[in-house]
Amino acid sequence: MPKKAPPADDHRGQPPARVRVCRALRDSPAGRGLRRSRAIELGQRSLSFAALGFLTLVPLLIVVSAADPAHGRGFAQWLGDGLGVSGAARHQVARLFSGPAQVLQTTTAFGLAALAVFGLSFGAAVQTGYEKVWDLPPARWYARWRQLVWLAVLIGSLYVSATTTLWRHSAVGTLTATLTAVLFFWWSQWMLLGGRIAVRALLPGAFLTALGLLGLRFFSRLVFSPLIASSAVTYGPFGTVLVVQSWLVGVGVVVFAGALLGRLASEEISTVARALKERARDRER
Repeated sequence: MPKKAPPADDHRGQPPARVRVCRALRDSPAGRGLRRSRAIELGQRSLSFAALGFLTLVPLLIVVSAADPAHGRGFAQWLGDGLGVSGAARHQVARLFSGPAQVLQTTTAFGLAALAVFGLSFGAAVQTGYEKVWDLPPARWYARWRQLVWLAVLIGSLYVSATTTLWRHSAVGTLTATLTAVLFFWWSQWMLLGGRIAVRALLPGAFLTALGLLGLRFFSRLVFSPLIASSAVTYGPFGTVLVVQSWLVGVGVVVFAGALLGRLASEEISTVARALKERARDRER
């Protein structure tokens, strides 16, 4: 006689332990985050962020960082600070870009306007990423002014970063820069999403993004700094470009993953708050 198949449930009428564990992992915040990261195509979106950033935003930042010849440090030095790399690696980065004075001499009004227009495509990419994170439909065409405002604020904040050295020399400065980043990414999500998500739900994502960028800076010091030196010897200036592009990919991952983790954290906080309210109601009864 053929053998009977083992029952799908155990003696208590529950699914096997393996099935219960798989379901628990699937429904956990980590499981939901993994599924959503695949849904928003986190890897490809970060690559697009890096490509657009390098082609459209980096030329604009070169001009912005050179806008103050007396105190501006130039884009190369600003990028070296952002990467957190050593002096030798900074020298290799500086070889890729012109000095502030030369940039201002060769910049035209038409070129600056063209860079600003191209920079809007970078803002559109960030906006689309945030909309994917929150499962929102694309914004209306007439809401593109939000991208322009966001780009102007981004340029202003980077100008301040490029013309000051406070945060480089003290822990207070680093803390101030981190808090400023929290406020910027908090406002960025609200602005680019058109206020379609509650402001308090956006705060965890802003905090995690700023924290991730701070961690990326320490990671760059350990990994990208020696990598720039070795790549420059092996591939010349092109090797430095590859490392800078890899760093931009990391920034893209932090920006979108920070917003995604912030959404998960906001949902967990809301779930816990509802459970506590229901428990308090039951006690009152």
